[in-house]
Amino acid sequence: MSETVEQIIAAFETWKQEDEKFGKGNNSAGTRSRKALQDIAKLAKVRRAEISEEKTARKEAKAAS
Repeated sequence: MSETVEQIIAAFETWKQEDEKFGKGNNSAGTRSRKALQDIAKLAKVRRAEISEEKTARKEAKAAS
């Protein structure tokens, strides 16, 4: 598993915990929950780029064969 995927999983777990706290009335947890969601969005963009790069490399390697 790539480092980016591990970071996405960690950010998701953080979001899940903070969202549960927010649901119980902790407004500060709402801020942390939103930050975790922003981190997930940024990491998703990074992972999308990694996947595209890998697909291109595979296609080029296949064409060179």
